[in-house]
Amino acid sequence: MNVAVMKTKAEQAISESFEAAAAKLPGSAPVKARRAEAIGTFGGLGLPHRRIEEWKYTDLRANLKEVLPAAVEDKTPLSIGELIVALGPLAHVDAHRIVFVNGHHRADLSDIADAKGLAISTIGKALQSASEEAVASLASTPAGGDAVEALNTAFMTDGAIVDVTKGASIAKPLLIVFVRAGSEANAVTVRNLITVGEGASATIVEANVVLPGAVRDAHLNVLAEVSVGKGATLNHVRSAVDEGKSLHLSNCEVTMAVDATYRGFQFSSNLGFARHGANILFDGEGGKLDLSGAYLARGSEHVDNTLVVDHAVPHCESRELFKGVLDGHGRGVFQGKVIVRPDAQKTDGKQMSQALMLSEDAEFDSKPELEIYADDVVCGHGTTSAELDSDLLFYCRSRGIPEKEARALMIESFIGEALDKVEHEGLREALASYAMQWLGRSPRG
Repeated sequence: MNVAVMKTKAEQAISESFEAAAAKLPGSAPVKARRAEAIGTFGGLGLPHRRIEEWKYTDLRANLKEVLPAAVEDKTPLSIGELIVALGPLAHVDAHRIVFVNGHHRADLSDIADAKGLAISTIGKALQSASEEAVASLASTPAGGDAVEALNTAFMTDGAIVDVTKGASIAKPLLIVFVRAGSEANAVTVRNLITVGEGASATIVEANVVLPGAVRDAHLNVLAEVSVGKGATLNHVRSAVDEGKSLHLSNCEVTMAVDATYRGFQFSSNLGFARHGANILFDGEGGKLDLSGAYLARGSEHVDNTLVVDHAVPHCESRELFKGVLDGHGRGVFQGKVIVRPDAQKTDGKQMSQALMLSEDAEFDSKPELEIYADDVVCGHGTTSAELDSDLLFYCRSRGIPEKEARALMIESFIGEALDKVEHEGLREALASYAMQWLGRSPRG
C-alpha cells in the first residue's frame, strides 16, 4: 500500500516559489530542464528533518516556517564605500575581488583586471548559453540525494567560475564576495565552481557579508564545487557573518587529485540558523587535507558543521579541527565522519571538535565517526566541551585585568588555535577582528 507523504506548508511554498520564479531564472533550455528536474528531486525528498541521521540535530523541516521569494533580479544601489563597510575587516586585505549583491554579479564593484593566472567568469552568464554538454558541470546536482543541493540547482542565479592556470602561483587572494543589502527580504541562491590546475597554488575566500541596515530576514543557499588538481594547493576560506537572524545553508564539494593539498576553513558569526556541509573526496594518492573552522553563537543562534572525509585511496592524510564559542541559548553542532575504504591503506586521519560554553543554557552536540575498512591505518578523533577556567580567570583578575577583558582574552585564546590554521596573515587577522567584534572588543572594520 502506498502512503502519501504530507508536505509541510514550507515545502509547498518552495514549489510554488519555483513556479513563480522559473521563467526569470537565468538559463538556456537545457538548464531550465535541469532546474525542473532538481525541483522534482526536492519534491521527492522534502526538507531534511531529524529522522535523517545527517540532520539529526538540525531539523530544517521544523525550523523553516516561512519561505521568502527568490532573488531573481536585483537593482539595489551599492557604492564602493558601502561595500567596504559591509566587508569590515576583510576590506583591509590586499586581494582580487569579484562581487555579487543579493545573488547577482556587480562588475562595477569587482576588481579582477590584473588577476594573472586566474580565469574568472560568472555562473549567471554561462547558464544563459549553456549547451546540453555544459549543463553537467554548470548545473549539476551532486550525488547523494541532498535536498538543499537540489534546491541550489533549481534556484541558483549567479556565482563565480574560477580556473587557476596550471602551474600558476597566485600571489594575492581572490575574494568572492556575496553582499546582502536593501530592504527586501528574499532567498539568495548562488554557486561557485573552482578548479585549481596541476601544480598551481592559490588562496580563495568566499565572504558572505551584510550591509548594516539591510533587512534582517534572509535565506541563503551557497554551494561550492572544488577540484584540486595533481600536486596543486588551495587555501579556501569560507566566511559568513550576518546580523543574527538569517538562515544560512552552505555546502562544499571537494575532489582532490594525486598529491593535492586542500586547506579549508569555515568561519561563522551572528548567523541565526546555519548548516555548513563539507564533503571531501581523496581521488588520488598522496593527498593532504586540513579542514578547520571557528564559530560563534549567542542568543538562540544555531550553527551546524557537518563533514564527510572520504579516504578512497591509499597514502593520504587528513586533519580536522573545529572550535565553537556558545553563549545564551546558542547551539553548536559538529558531525564529522571519516571513511577509510578497503584499499585506502596507510591512511593517517585525526579529528577534534571543541566547544567553549559561556552559559548554562548553551548546547553542544558532537558526533564524531570513524568508518574504517582497512587495517594499516592511523586514525583517531575526540571532542570536548567546557566552561571558562575559573582559576585562570581569577589569576587574570588578580593581575589587574577587568573580568570582562579577561574573559574576552581567554575566549580569543581558545579559538585562536583554530584561526592559526589560516596561513595568510591578513585573512587570519580579519577573521580574528570579526571574533573580537563579537566579543565587543573592537569597532566594525
